[in-house]
Amino acid sequence: MDTAFNTTKEFAEALDKADVLHHVRDRFYIQPHEIYMDGNSLGLASKDAEASLLNALEVWKKEGIKIWNIEDSKYYHYSKHIASQMAPLIGVESDEVVIVGSTTSNIHQALSTFYEPTDKKYKILVDDLNFPTDRYAVDSQVRQKGLDPKNAVKVVKSSDGVFIDEDAIIEAMTDDVALILLPTVLYRSAQVLDMKKLTMAAKERDIIIGWDLCHAIGAIEMDLTQIDADFAVWCTYKYLSGGPGSTAGLYINKRHFNRNPGTAGWFGNKDETQFQLNHTFEHQPDASGWQVGTPNILSMAPLEGVLNIFNEIGMHAIRNKSLHITAYLMYLIDEKLSDYGYSVGNLRDDFKRGGHVCLVHNEAYRISLALKDKGVIPDFREPNVIRLAPIALYTSYEEVYKVVEILEEIAQDHLYEQYSNKRGLVV
Repeated sequence: MDTAFNTTKEFAEALDKADVLHHVRDRFYIQPHEIYMDGNSLGLASKDAEASLLNALEVWKKEGIKIWNIEDSKYYHYSKHIASQMAPLIGVESDEVVIVGSTTSNIHQALSTFYEPTDKKYKILVDDLNFPTDRYAVDSQVRQKGLDPKNAVKVVKSSDGVFIDEDAIIEAMTDDVALILLPTVLYRSAQVLDMKKLTMAAKERDIIIGWDLCHAIGAIEMDLTQIDADFAVWCTYKYLSGGPGSTAGLYINKRHFNRNPGTAGWFGNKDETQFQLNHTFEHQPDASGWQVGTPNILSMAPLEGVLNIFNEIGMHAIRNKSLHITAYLMYLIDEKLSDYGYSVGNLRDDFKRGGHVCLVHNEAYRISLALKDKGVIPDFREPNVIRLAPIALYTSYEEVYKVVEILEEIAQDHLYEQYSNKRGLVV
């Protein structure tokens, strides 16, 4: 923690003046009288993303079906085009990335490809803190193999319901485990798992291992080539700001290019024979071979624009800003809010925390409602967590300062008591 911080507004203003990324904020649509702290759930729209989306619309309007053949077949190979922009964010070769589907459909695709249970090696190892969709997909794939999730899904339980013990995961890598699926960053507590350590342990035991990067990509630096995992999945609408439901990503380690996808479709067929329309699938031997249907151009187009920002700035600079501004937020919570029942629920070490701060309070839900009425957009997670995500590309230090002031006012004046504890449809 940076002990050079102080609690004055002037200090926050000085931090913004010194911030080398502060100008990037102008490339995003910041709403007046609103402080957006929920970019770890849905990133703000950027002008770059808007421009690439509008361009794709114009091309469609003008070209119609001819869209597939113009610009050296750019849109026909749109996944490969965007993969070349995405790959540097996770340290892999572009042909190991495919932009396709959703996080959940990509988990299904990966598991149906890599999960090959035998009588002795048939279990999938998971943790009990990951986002539920991962578990739904795992259980579903186990049933598809005629197995019972109660027997074939091995769950590493958190001892405190907040963090995962990496050594406990390794201890659970027994001879009957065939595959492992884990989150890189826990969605609630922002804990960063040691991907290298866990992947190495899995490989030593001849276990396939894949990673859910949803709360990691665009927030932390990663080198999946060095880590050498078998596969990874991620969404693109959180830190990457690809837009609501934007097309997701899938990484397939090149050593597996000889495998056939578990769920094959015509867009995974070799280019040379795709339009021969044969009824025998010929797998394209790279990650693009894991495509299923025609690319969703309008869902992918915003990514083309916003990824220009990421590659222009680089993940190292983004991560440095993220660590500094979240450290500043934690400092202010400690100094100004601890007397009101607030506490920091994430790990403090830089290498152990992701891109958001886990603010804990017994009245977290009602406080989150009060925050929204005060112009702050937070994110609540059961049972008592407000996730606050100062995004490196568009959140200012002065906004962080103002959020803490508002949190202090809400608690000091008991403003949360005006709100019901009844949960809304989306919390």
